[in-house]
Amino acid sequence: MRGATPVSPCLWTAAVAVKMARRRVLLLFLAFLGSLYYQKAYGIDVYTEKEHVTAREFEEAILSCIHKAKKVTNLRIEWKKVRSSGVSFVYYNRTFVGNFTGRAEMWNSSIRLRNVTRHDAGRYRCEISAATEQGQDAAETEVSLSVLVPPALPVCVVPSSAMSGTVIELRCKENEGFPASKYKWYRNGIALLENPDSRRGKKGRVSYTMNTMTGTLLFNPVSNNDTGEYYCEAGNGIGPPRKCPVKRMQVERNSSMKNSKPSTTQNENDFKHTKSFII
Repeated sequence: MRGATPVSPCLWTAAVAVKMARRRVLLLFLAFLGSLYYQKAYGIDVYTEKEHVTAREFEEAILSCIHKAKKVTNLRIEWKKVRSSGVSFVYYNRTFVGNFTGRAEMWNSSIRLRNVTRHDAGRYRCEISAATEQGQDAAETEVSLSVLVPPALPVCVVPSSAMSGTVIELRCKENEGFPASKYKWYRNGIALLENPDSRRGKKGRVSYTMNTMTGTLLFNPVSNNDTGEYYCEAGNGIGPPRKCPVKRMQVERNSSMKNSKPSTTQNENDFKHTKSFII
């Protein structure tokens, strides 16, 4: 009977190296599991129940900040408002600061803000820190606040008179509403169509263009049929729409156009454009 084949020293050394490598991998894996357990057993977890908060002006808003702290002492809560120009304190050293004093209160680590104004809109950061058995730990979360504001009384620019055949622009604007207002124009108490070309009548082409986002009403050109009493209405769905006072625009017939006769011999360089007028 033959004896066992002797193991080469090189093969034995390689086997030992593989065993040691496997052991190192196992130890690293156990250390990773231990770190996961440590994160669950120690420290602070901070989050918000609502990242984007919307509130009407002069009502209240809740800025949510929830924390779960395990094996900590000396819990410290701070709230800050984050701007492009920097960061300012809202709640510091257990006290509200600035214009938040008297109208804000803490609900655990959340804020209840009463009598919200448009100036409160922005991003807020909740920061919570505490001492643990392994040292200082901290976590944070952010909340954005949008404040809904009804439109203000719009300012309207309507020329009292215009010459037929010219280009006339009526303007309407208000700058306080949030979200931004959309605009609607009325003539003689009847709303003008946003897309008038879609409903052309027997009278032919409609000569105006209305921009509901900017509030402009452009006549290109204006005609005698556009004479009337105009006003604009601004609305954003927050509160009732607001309208400017009625203003009358009288379109007069252009006598120079009536008396002029086209000439087939007129030199192109002699032509001067005089029919554009924008208010």
